[in-house]
Amino acid sequence: MKSRTTVLLVIAALVFAACGGTSDEGGAATTGAPTDGGSGEAVTISYSLWDANQLPAYESCAVAFNEANPNITVEVEQQGWDDYWTGITTGFVSGTAPDTFTNHLARYPEFAETEQILPINDWVERDGIDTGVYFEGLADLWVTPDGNRYGLPKDWDTIAFVVNDGMLTDAGVDPATLQDLNWNPSDGGTFEELVAALSVDANGVRGNEDGFDPSNVDVYGFGLVGAGGGNGQTEWSFFAVSDGWSFMDEPFWGTKFNYDDPKFVETIEWIQGLIDKGFAPPLEVFSATGHNDLFKAGQTATTSLGSWEIGDIVAAEFDTTFFPTPIGPTGERASMFNGLADSISASTDHPEEAWEWIKFLASADCQNLVADTAVVFPAIPEAADRVKEVRAEQGVDVSAFTTHVENGTTFTFPIADYAADRDAIMGPAMQAVFSGSDAASTLSDANTQINELFN
Repeated sequence: MKSRTTVLLVIAALVFAACGGTSDEGGAATTGAPTDGGSGEAVTISYSLWDANQLPAYESCAVAFNEANPNITVEVEQQGWDDYWTGITTGFVSGTAPDTFTNHLARYPEFAETEQILPINDWVERDGIDTGVYFEGLADLWVTPDGNRYGLPKDWDTIAFVVNDGMLTDAGVDPATLQDLNWNPSDGGTFEELVAALSVDANGVRGNEDGFDPSNVDVYGFGLVGAGGGNGQTEWSFFAVSDGWSFMDEPFWGTKFNYDDPKFVETIEWIQGLIDKGFAPPLEVFSATGHNDLFKAGQTATTSLGSWEIGDIVAAEFDTTFFPTPIGPTGERASMFNGLADSISASTDHPEEAWEWIKFLASADCQNLVADTAVVFPAIPEAADRVKEVRAEQGVDVSAFTTHVENGTTFTFPIADYAADRDAIMGPAMQAVFSGSDAASTLSDANTQINELFN
């Protein structure tokens, strides 16, 4: 991995090799994995996650794990997204980090680089873990270029849209048309036609009617989620990739980013146009209120969202329908394919017990329990199928999310070094763009700064 700690990693590898380290997955030497089965004494380990909706499911897994491992008690902790990552990073510094925690593809490269989390290669090899049981490609996301693995897949997510059924009916739109929407950066295609029809100003004039006032809108047709930073997972990534754009020179672990690519620029300029036309809310609106709250309050008629948000949306006080991302100029629709895993803090006093816990989290035993709650799609296909069954029993069709995996229209979350530095550049840049700055020059400047990180 090209990083600021290359020399340290080389020294560590030489020292470990001299001590007789083993290798796995590309021959990389790994550290931190005991070879015995733990002390056998009563041990309590901590586990942190950020999603309150998933808390009950993983508390159930902790109970099941303790029944099978009476000497290991797992204390499950939950914090909101921002507080969560602040707690993890400050915990690494202060020595108070949880033994185990839910990790994210945007975060783990930096934690691995600074040796704050343990590679699990030795354990995976020792216990004969078959990484082929997960959805194709998920396990590979958690292996760094030096061959070290830092997690086993626990779930996956994709992106789709949701619409307020009542608003759709009021606009006279046939629900069947949602399944084959298209978009392009020139006139927006049938997707822009949809959001124009669903947009309503304070005088009751629709966005596709004469006299629509874009400065005084009651209902925005497209509930833009946010500026998206450098990933745009739920905001713009699916549009840009379906226009033929790619984040960087490699599917993941690239060293050259493409935010100045004309394909990306024209995509962002088109979204700027939706805001200017009054079909999507301006930055100050979607920044002040969560997109799901805007949607459930009836201020937006559609919104893009991740599959982890299904449960929140179906709790709305009106009927909704999920529909897939629109087909782009490439002739295909697209969705980012993300997957979480659990990591072990390097500071844990109980690495063997921590491994047993995260191994259980990645197993069918736990993932089937999670599937019964239908809160996320587990990483094991059979468990994910159970989620579809549970949602179908509730009268909820989630095929808009699963179609991307089934049809191979996913792309990988952009995993690369310097994540914090990249966020510090792209976050303000995208906010500036969606506040009206020139997209071409702003994105070009940001892209130059990012690529200089790798030189």
